[in-house]
Amino acid sequence: MIRTNNLSKTYGDFDALRGISLHVQEGDIYGFIGPNGAGKTTTIKILTTLLEPTTGDAFVDGKSVWDQKDAIRGLIGYMPDAFGVYPDMTVNEYLHFFAAAYGIARSERQGLVDGLLELTDLSFKEDALVDSLSKGMQQRLGLARALVHDPKVLILDEPAAGLDPRARVELREILRELQNMGKTILLSSHILSELQDICNRVGIIERGVVVAEGSVEEILDRLSHAGRITLRTDDDERALQILGGHEAVGSSGVDEESGVLWVTFRDPEDDLALLGRVLGAEGVGLRFLDRDRVSLEEAFMKLTQGLVQ
Repeated sequence: MIRTNNLSKTYGDFDALRGISLHVQEGDIYGFIGPNGAGKTTTIKILTTLLEPTTGDAFVDGKSVWDQKDAIRGLIGYMPDAFGVYPDMTVNEYLHFFAAAYGIARSERQGLVDGLLELTDLSFKEDALVDSLSKGMQQRLGLARALVHDPKVLILDEPAAGLDPRARVELREILRELQNMGKTILLSSHILSELQDICNRVGIIERGVVVAEGSVEEILDRLSHAGRITLRTDDDERALQILGGHEAVGSSGVDEESGVLWVTFRDPEDDLALLGRVLGAEGVGLRFLDRDRVSLEEAFMKLTQGLVQ
């Protein structure tokens, strides 16, 4: 649904994007992650046709940002990190205004607006002035505005920024409902715990370069695979001696807090079955075996260096 091919953007001597390639599949909730200054907003502006790339190409539903801008604008709903809210309008008037701007027939507008208010749980605020809304409600209104023309793709830049925990949960539930309706969603966020809960795929960018892309599980599994394995045996002291002298083991020890054994492999391709074979050959039985799981925040810290451009 969204694809970039070797996309770059240069401002004079400054390379904001350095040949990034992303793939957002139809129906994804795709988390676009990176430190401040990594190139997220530049990428989003290119995808929304607000900015042209220097080289490379980007496609939305097969349409190029170079020469099919109008077609792309009809396909996407864009919610920037900051947007005007026309303070003298009521919520109902605000959505009617944008429905008219998108050419929705007058006879169809009220039904459309009512449906959007219900979807975003704002029906009880339809007569309230926009600037009287809380931050969370304004974000929901911005999302309703992005949905006025029933786009296939939603591109959301930091939609949860500044929201309290309850508002973030409510926004997350709306995004899940939109995914169930068949929408493809790309969202950038710095609240990584939120992305892990809602996204099925992520792309991590730093200094204009994609450092990882794939499903959340693939990325976490890959990093966990190179991490510690914890275990219990029927003879932990003997097991520690065996593992400490084995050529495949990088390091081993006892966790000070839990008292369980831990081990890392020299080769991250080695799997858990190797431990069973090594210990079983020496007559030591396994009672418990697990791989330490990293969170998306930990994955982000491992994959990036915190560098800014």
